[in-house]
Amino acid sequence: MAAGGRGSRATSGRTALDSHDRDRERIEIVSYGRKGPGPRPWRLSKVQMGQVGRTVSRAPEVMVKVSGGARDAGGAAAHIAYLDRHGKLDVELDNGEKLTGKQTGREVSDRFGLDRQKVGPKPAEGERDARRKLVHNIILSMPRATDPEKVLEAARHFAREQFALQYRYAMVLHTDQQHPHVHLVVNAAHEYEPGKRLHIKKATLAAWRESFAQALRVQGVEANATPAVLRGHPRAGAKRDAMVHAERRVHEKSAKDAQAKRYERAGPALATGAAPTAAGAGPKGSTYLRAKVADVQAELTERGRVDVPRAQREQLTTLRKIVVADWMATADQLRAQGEVALAADVMRFVASMPPVQTDRERLARATAAAWMERGPAQVQRGDSRAGPQVQPAQEPGAPGQAAAERVERAEVRQPQPQPPPPSKPSPSR
Repeated sequence: MAAGGRGSRATSGRTALDSHDRDRERIEIVSYGRKGPGPRPWRLSKVQMGQVGRTVSRAPEVMVKVSGGARDAGGAAAHIAYLDRHGKLDVELDNGEKLTGKQTGREVSDRFGLDRQKVGPKPAEGERDARRKLVHNIILSMPRATDPEKVLEAARHFAREQFALQYRYAMVLHTDQQHPHVHLVVNAAHEYEPGKRLHIKKATLAAWRESFAQALRVQGVEANATPAVLRGHPRAGAKRDAMVHAERRVHEKSAKDAQAKRYERAGPALATGAAPTAAGAGPKGSTYLRAKVADVQAELTERGRVDVPRAQREQLTTLRKIVVADWMATADQLRAQGEVALAADVMRFVASMPPVQTDRERLARATAAAWMERGPAQVQRGDSRAGPQVQPAQEPGAPGQAAAERVERAEVRQPQPQPPPPSKPSPSR
């Protein structure tokens, strides 16, 4: 399943640029993650080789995600007020106009004509809001140390390319966190075609990632947009588990609440764009996540290891084999085209891929590392998805000492098959 050429791995027309997702559907990086139509050309183009080069050199990966939004005009105004820190930050409209002040959220809502859109009645407290969204909140982010002004300029180009003369939008730049990012609030109703609405799918987000990365490269910022699986970071069942999406919704809400409290305490410092100095409480996360982390910590404390379901391990291992085979085929094709140096970079990249890990293994190793660094008495995961501080059970003796000693010997392993019980001899007649 290779890219081209006539070698042993180069006969079926597939490379790492045509990797698979969990359903083994063909994906092509350079076509923004959309499924390919069939066999690929036997020669890698300059665009494809550029994509390969950025990936194997681990260029910074852009982040584009949809988080929140609003289902009525009042909610949209409140959402924008939250994003502009209640009038402290500029809100830039699609025509380049900048609005500032406490009434900006209401003004943007009026200009978008949200009051004129039909919405259903607001559900009672505690009930799920099934109304369609009036506005989407799209976050465009880059890793720390990226110039925020270049992120904002790239966001302008991205928004014009994707939404101009179709969907009204407004944007706000946030620099108060480690990662500079832009919130893009987009009207879900088409500006000129009644009844047409903006629907965001998985393929849409993949295309947006590549578009935003291209806009950043135009600004001179090194940026890439490749699926995590091609970089050796698959996670078993993450897309199929409905609980993951429930966890994400709970975490996002709690993160927003915690961030709002931090801003309230920070006060005037936000006017200058400085990060709040007050130590705010981290996001609470979901009770399900807290229970999952606590379960891993308890098993480490009691047994010094955690067991991993065999099915998850096999799923991830199979996916890794597919990805590695595709990268090897890519290296073969690069050598056939005379790109020996880039082929060598691909081989080094494959050799340096992180080991296959399930979520449970990842939690266990991170917990063990945190315990050895700070002690098991109080551990807060660096990964925000892992939830809040969890107090592990203490063993008798010095607080945390025995637990820490056992964690030093901790190992993560999958359960080994048990031998069948010996058969009983048949009674003699």
